[in-house]
Amino acid sequence: MRTAAVLSAVALLATACGSDPAPAGSPAPEAKTLTVFAAASLTESFTALGKQFEAAHAGVTVKFNFAGSSALVQQLTQGAKADVFASADQANMDKGVKGGVIDGQPVVFATNKLTIAVGKGNPLKIAGFADLTKSGLKVVVCAPQVPCGAAEQKVETATKVDVKPVSEEQDVKAVLAKVQSGDADAGLVYVTDATAAAGKVDKVDFPESSGAINNYPIAAVKGGQADLAKAFNDYILSGGRPELTKAGFGAP
Repeated sequence: MRTAAVLSAVALLATACGSDPAPAGSPAPEAKTLTVFAAASLTESFTALGKQFEAAHAGVTVKFNFAGSSALVQQLTQGAKADVFASADQANMDKGVKGGVIDGQPVVFATNKLTIAVGKGNPLKIAGFADLTKSGLKVVVCAPQVPCGAAEQKVETATKVDVKPVSEEQDVKAVLAKVQSGDADAGLVYVTDATAAAGKVDKVDFPESSGAINNYPIAAVKGGQADLAKAFNDYILSGGRPELTKAGFGAP
């Protein structure tokens, strides 16, 4: 009897101990992917800002699609899925609004202007925009439908300088790549792109670029994760300022 009583007591103790729930830890945050369609000229700055946003939002991964703004808005209007669209000009954002793919009011978060990218040391001694008409000079620009191309055309109209490019590229990174490779003597790129490629190219600033400054708007995309898109856009508009300034972007 005594042995049975002891065993019964031990069993009860074990049951009691086993019934105590283990301290519950904090539940793991839900994994989410934020998809951002952004202009090619935002590659370096947005990549850095995306990492900062991920660090501040546990469980969130930011996935970027960098390309020319005209290509991005075309993808969106054809049904591509995204949460955020950041354009290198207002015209392509307006296309998104008219196409019914933008949710809410776009907000301008940065500005940018053109510069001339040349080889290291500026071997052909290009001094300004008018020099791009020199005989034999291989100049590359963005296509007119791309924001950097539209800005270049605006400068041509204002200065009455007729640049004859050897090629027109679909985004500014392609222009920069041709200068870096030596396939072009000069290319019209944004200040931010030339800054990102410092050490690989030199840049020649020209005053006429101030007449063709591009505004960069950002907005949520319809059908996307509205709350997460808002959090990202708010971060770009506030915490993102130092990174954008470092990259060479102007304030709105």
